[in-house]
This record gives sequence, structure tokens and C-alpha cells, in this order.
Amino acid sequence: MRRDVAVLRRLIKASAIVIGVGLMVTGCSVTPVKMGSAAIVGNERISIATLGNEVSNLNQAAQQYRGVVNLTPVEQTQATLTWLIRYQINEEVARQAGISVSTAQAAAALQNAYQLAKTAAEQQGLTNVTQTLILAFSGIPPNTSDELGRYEAIANEFLKMANGGTAPTSSSAQTAAGQKLNQAECQAAKALNISVNPQFGQLDYTQYQVVSVPSPVSRPAGPTASASPIATAPAC
Repeated sequence: MRRDVAVLRRLIKASAIVIGVGLMVTGCSVTPVKMGSAAIVGNERISIATLGNEVSNLNQAAQQYRGVVNLTPVEQTQATLTWLIRYQINEEVARQAGISVSTAQAAAALQNAYQLAKTAAEQQGLTNVTQTLILAFSGIPPNTSDELGRYEAIANEFLKMANGGTAPTSSSAQTAAGQKLNQAECQAAKALNISVNPQFGQLDYTQYQVVSVPSPVSRPAGPTASASPIATAPAC
């Protein structure tokens, strides 16, 4: 399953992506981030003010579905920054692959992703599953739906290109095309030289998501449970 589809289906999956808890500035070295920036992605600066506005938009949507959307303030912030970065990564994928998508293609891709998530949610007994609910539960500010549509459309076009010009349908073809998309995303992220302000966490390149990094000096004595390692750089 493609990474973005899995995230969009977060509403109806028990194994939701862990966004992280707690904002900690670690002692590890990080690429300097310009003052006032939440992240630097290539030549684009995601300002703290922009991040704050988008988090506010996500929070307003989440308030409409209390009891269903239960993201903490930290989770909202990190999820929002995650998606602002992911949008830029797929735009770089499009640039490198020579992909161009129209407004109509983006709208259709968004609608298709929503319908997939909506159908799956309804099969589990949920009602009144709106697009806003799906996006808010996935940690996506609903007002960025146009960007999400482009994100989906770019991925769809790349999968077609990787499959010789048609959308892959068989399991083997989907796997092969998906692996090529994963590689393209890795190359795009590497080219963008992404830097995240440690105030908000660190970018984990395994899923291209912003996560918190526990401070080693604050760890209590005794054995600790094993945790999935964070990929601090693109594996390509």
C-alpha cells in the first residue's frame, strides 16, 4: 500500500502513524535553520507563522469532531509540518520526473482518495464521514486540500509512468511501481536538503514525518523498551 493512502486511511486503521509526543531539543547536531522558520525545504521556507496558521486551521476542524479526532496540540503541530514538507517533496518528484498535473486531475485524485477512505470507514459503521473529518483525523489541515490533491495526482501520474503509461492494477505491478515512487521520493527529499527546526522535532525519512526525539539525558535509569530507529537522512 502506498504511504499516502495508508495515512489517509488513518481514520479506519487501528495502527495509525505515530506522530510523536513532546517537543524536545536534543543535543545532536542539526542543520542550522533560519530564525523564524519551522523548516527549510529546498529554497522554500516554512515560517513558524505559516505553521501556526495551518495548525489553527487543523484545530478548528478537529473541534467539529470531538471524540473522533483526538490529536494533541503537539500531534497537530507535527502532523501539520509533516504534510507541509510532504507536499514540497512530491512537487520536487514532479519536477525531476517532468510531471505536470492539472487542477482537474488534482481535484479528481483528492476525490478518489476521499471516497476510498469514506467507504472503508462506513463499512466499519461510521456515518456522516465528511472530507473534513478524514483530513482532520489524518492530521491534514483541510484548507490545504488543494495541495493534497496535487500530492495525490503527482503520485498517481508517477505510478503510471513507472508502469509504462497505465495505472498498475496487479499486485506485482503495484509493488514495482510503488518501489520506484519510494525511490523518487527519496531522491527528491535528498535534493531538497530538508532542515527542521528542532523546536518541533526531527524529520524521520522512513515515513517523511516530523517526530520528537527523546533527550538521552532525561531517560530514567534501568532498561528501556526498544524503539524503531529514526532515519535521519535519506537512504538513497
